[in-house]
Amino acid sequence: MRELLGRITALDPEAGAAVRVITYFDSLAGAGVEPIVRGAAVLTGLPAGFVDPERAVAVRVCPDGAVDRGVSGPDASWCSVRVGEGGGTLWLERTGDPGPVEAVVLDRGAAALRLHLELTGPRGGDRETLVQVLVDERVAAPMRLRAARRSGIDARARVRAVAVYGERARVVAEHEAPVDGAERAGVGPVVGVVDLPGSWRDATRALRFTAEGRGVDPGPRVVRAEELGGLLVLADAVGRGWEPVPDVVALERVAHGGAASLEVLEAVAAAPSLRAAAAVLGMHHSTVQEGVARAERVLGWPVRDVAGRLRLQVALALRRLSRTA
Repeated sequence: MRELLGRITALDPEAGAAVRVITYFDSLAGAGVEPIVRGAAVLTGLPAGFVDPERAVAVRVCPDGAVDRGVSGPDASWCSVRVGEGGGTLWLERTGDPGPVEAVVLDRGAAALRLHLELTGPRGGDRETLVQVLVDERVAAPMRLRAARRSGIDARARVRAVAVYGERARVVAEHEAPVDGAERAGVGPVVGVVDLPGSWRDATRALRFTAEGRGVDPGPRVVRAEELGGLLVLADAVGRGWEPVPDVVALERVAHGGAASLEVLEAVAAAPSLRAAAAVLGMHHSTVQEGVARAERVLGWPVRDVAGRLRLQVALALRRLSRTA
C-alpha cells in the first residue's frame, strides 16, 4: 500500500494527498468525535470544528492540537458540510470553496462522524440505521463489520442488498426472499458483509429497470442485478437531462395511442413467441398479432424478428431508465 501511495503521489501530488486522507479516516474506525475533528485540522493545517445541537456535541480543534468545546457553530463564509439527518455540521476555517484535499477531508470526515454518531447515539440500536451503515461505501470495513454484529448479522454471512421503491436500503440473508408480495424492487447480488456497498449499488441500478407493471408503465416490478448482465451499464449512461433516443420517442408515441399497445409490446419483448405473449396477456393470438402490427407502424421497425425484438427490448429498458432518472 505504501509503495502504491508513493507511486500515486509521484504522478499526481494532489491525488496522493487525497488517498492519504481516505486511508487516514478509514483508520479511525471506532474513534470518537474529537479524534476525527483533530484529523481534519492536522490534514489541512486549518482549524476544524463540529457541532451537533441535537446531541449537544461541540468541539473545535486547531492544527497544534488546542481544543475548544465552547463553540456554537461555523461562520457562514467557511467551508462546511452537513453531517447526517440532524443539525450536525463539520467545518474548516477557510473562506471560499474548498480545495481538492479540503473537499476530501470534509467528505471523509463527515462520513466518519456520521457513522460514529449512528453507532453510539440514542438510535445506535436501530436496525434500519445500521443497515444504512452496512451499504455506505464510505464506511471502512471494520465499522461495517461492527454494524453487522450490532444488527445481528454474522460477519461471515452471505447477504444481499435490496432497493425497494420509496424505501431505504434493506439487507437480507442469501436464503431469505428479497421482497414481500408485490413490492417494486431491485435486488443486488449475494456478497460478503464487507462488500455490501457493491451489492447496494447494483440493487439501485436494477431498481431503475423496474416498472409499475401496468398501464403506460408496463414491465417487471422486481429485477435482479445478476440477470441484467451488461445492461447495467445502461443505468450509468442514462441520467438526468438525458436526451431520449428516437426509439424511445417512438415508444412514447405508442403509449399516447393507448396503454394496451405498450403492454402488448412489453409482453412480446419478454415472451419467446407471439402465442406465449398472448397467453401472458390473456388475449387471443390474432388479437395480439393485430396489436403488434399497429404498434410496428408507429415504431417504424418490425419487432417479430430477432433483430427487431432485441431493438425493442433495449428501447423498453431505455424508456424505463429515462422515467427513473
